Amino acid sequence: MADETWTGEFYCVKCREKREATGNVVEQNGRRYAKGTCPECSTKLNRILGKAS
Repeated sequence: MADETWTGEFYCVKCREKREATGNVVEQNGRRYAKGTCPECSTKLNRILGKAS
């Protein structure tokens, strides 16, 4: 899973809108997350992708 990326919609809590972005996939506590940055306000974005296999 080295250098895996995910592109899709994230919800930005600062802008209060869904944003299209690309983020790196990380695994924590048996869950997969995509972590990216908002293209409008540079806030960190997180999206839960599901359980890791």
